[in-house]
Amino acid sequence: MDIKDLKKLFQADEHNAEKSLTELSSENKSSSLTVPEDALIVIPMLETVLFPQVLHPLVIGRKKSIAALQQAIRSEKPVGLLMQKYETDADPEPDDLYDIGTVAEVLRYITTPDGTHHVVCQGVKRFRVITFLPDYPYLVARVELITEPDSDSKDIEARMITVKQKAMEVLSLTGQPPTEVVNAIQSVTAPALLADLIASYLITKPEEKQQLLALFDIQARFDKVLELLNYKIEVLKLSNQINEQTQESMGQHQREYVLREQLKAIQKELGETEGNLAEIEELRKAINDAKMPDEVEKQALKELSRLQHMPDASGEYSMIRTYLDWLTELPWSKASPGVIDIGQARQILDEDHYGLDKVKQRILEFLAVRKLNPHGKSPILCFVGPPGVGKTSLGRSIARASGREFVRISLGGTHDEAEIRGHRRTYIGALPGNIIQSIRKAGTHNPVFMLDEMDKLSASFQGDPSSALLEVLDPEQNSSFRDNYLGVAFDLSHVMFIGTANVLDSIPMPLRDRMEVIELTGYTLDEKAQIARRYLIGRQLETNGLTPEQCSITDEAIQTIIQDYTREAGCRNLEREIGSVFRRVAMQIAEDQLLSRKIEVAHIPEILGPRKFESEVLMRTSVPGVATGLAWTPVGGDILFIEAAKVAGSGQLILTGQLGDVMKESAQAALSLVKSHATALSLDPHIFKKHDIHVHVPAGAIPKDGPSAGVAMFTALYSAFSERTVKSDIAMTGEISLRGMVLPVGGIKEKVIAAARAGITTVMLPARNQRDFEEIPEAVRKQLNFVWLERVEDALQSIEI
Repeated sequence: MDIKDLKKLFQADEHNAEKSLTELSSENKSSSLTVPEDALIVIPMLETVLFPQVLHPLVIGRKKSIAALQQAIRSEKPVGLLMQKYETDADPEPDDLYDIGTVAEVLRYITTPDGTHHVVCQGVKRFRVITFLPDYPYLVARVELITEPDSDSKDIEARMITVKQKAMEVLSLTGQPPTEVVNAIQSVTAPALLADLIASYLITKPEEKQQLLALFDIQARFDKVLELLNYKIEVLKLSNQINEQTQESMGQHQREYVLREQLKAIQKELGETEGNLAEIEELRKAINDAKMPDEVEKQALKELSRLQHMPDASGEYSMIRTYLDWLTELPWSKASPGVIDIGQARQILDEDHYGLDKVKQRILEFLAVRKLNPHGKSPILCFVGPPGVGKTSLGRSIARASGREFVRISLGGTHDEAEIRGHRRTYIGALPGNIIQSIRKAGTHNPVFMLDEMDKLSASFQGDPSSALLEVLDPEQNSSFRDNYLGVAFDLSHVMFIGTANVLDSIPMPLRDRMEVIELTGYTLDEKAQIARRYLIGRQLETNGLTPEQCSITDEAIQTIIQDYTREAGCRNLEREIGSVFRRVAMQIAEDQLLSRKIEVAHIPEILGPRKFESEVLMRTSVPGVATGLAWTPVGGDILFIEAAKVAGSGQLILTGQLGDVMKESAQAALSLVKSHATALSLDPHIFKKHDIHVHVPAGAIPKDGPSAGVAMFTALYSAFSERTVKSDIAMTGEISLRGMVLPVGGIKEKVIAAARAGITTVMLPARNQRDFEEIPEAVRKQLNFVWLERVEDALQSIEI
């Protein structure tokens, strides 16, 4: 409510006001329709809410509302004020009005010379509409009057104090608050009146006022008022802060403008060039020195011309300047010498990595082709293998062997295409993508560029990064790679891209097709021991501030750590455990408890605690119905126990252990195969009708799936029905058909290494997997006996007599 407007109305011509009321009251009352005692004449209000005990000036414009108001004055009755829901309704119906309103007494009614009807009303109490009465030329409603509840409590008193404080804070933030409003708020002692008074004066949105009007509970009304006042305080504070910053900024800009104009006048009098001309010439020289392609240089000079005619205080000035900095700092013509010596490359690879002979051979072939045909389109290599097998370090070795710079970006979690292609310059804070940023960081246009964790890309509503990589990794297209920020082509054909991934399945097929996959399957126990001795021990000694004289470790202790405390394809956990041992020694030396220490087998449990892994094969397979299978996982091979048991029942198959669809089908096929060969296997065919078959794979919280458990399922089922135990030193893998054939499977190298690591002595493999025999490390081949299975019956030689 505007206090000044209210004063003007009260100070208006008292004679005209009294005359208006008198004339209306003296008219023939019998000519008007009679309104029931429990009903009110309703006047719709447009974005206006009147609270009880509050004065408010109104302007009445609708003819129906004027007639209703005049009828209420004639009958000397109050009116009901209801706010309409939609301001676009010119003639609102009952459904267009809120059902909670205020009974109001008309104190002044003035008709000005221009025909405008002004009214001063005072709220009396709240009411709720029960129903609207028909057959009236204006709105008439039967209503229920709302009585204010008892509000004499400590909670209400506390809220009154808080509300007054917040109201004063709002008034102080608005500048010079009206004295009448301040005095009114401070002098009010009635809780209901205080809440309504503040809502009327300080709450501006009609919808919020209507919510407060509809709250009959005093405590809830105070809580809502506090919520709205706190929000208004934050808005006013922020508004004042923005206003101060804007005024300060405008003052600073005006000052800078005046100084700049004065500087121009001084330079003109002295015959000197303008201040930014030196910067323009510096950029022009950088463009010439960058030796850009013609198209890029043309674009750079065009942007430079725009920059030259633009005031340096302009916001676009800094954007163009940043863009030109990127163009001039990119290595358009800078390249590493890249002289490849195959003998030196072989030596570097052997120094940095132990084993991996086939991988090293492929890398040397790759480098040899690069040496003989530097401008040829070499394939993109992608190293795929478990964590810790040396994929990233192989990329560093390739860079060192080829004499190039090495850069790496991790694609794990990348879900925005702009991280590859860059943002368009129209966006605030735009930057080139990670590809161009890394090329700039390398300083040459032919680095070794490693794209790490390619299997962890993800698409989102912001685009598919894997699709953006298709252009980057395609030798037919990457010679004209166009970053969205640069807007010009950059030649990536000289870059030696190398990708890494843990698994191949999650890489999209089009992207996988651009690369040549080289698998790194993992290390044997002997290879891990050599890696620890050659690389890990020295690195951890240096990391923990020790010298070889202060701490040493025996080969037997290393073997114990490998076998009893780590079970992985790579060497990452092995290095952590060695680091844990050395940290214990470092602490003892730092505390002056000893000068040096030699770590032996007996010290390992003392430092690392009880062993974490032990062979469970003998314990697991000591009863009938258990067979040891071999499985492939993203972190290397592992052994898998298949348990089968027959229980009294009706021949149902029960599967547990979080088995996937493929393993469930393998179990069903294995059971059908045992049933169909029952006579040949010397089993009673009736045994299947009297027993349920329960197949379980332990570690039930871990999902398991894959087409390689058929042979182990068959063996476990036969062992359970024949009550004969499977030999504890035998593990097997292979899928089966319903005709009893053993089908080939993948991951042979990883599975065989896992079998050797678990203490297995004999491995049963599909005969059609003999082609993979050469991939198995020679040390593992010598350690194990291999049985090649043509038919599933061949696996029964694993059953003890």
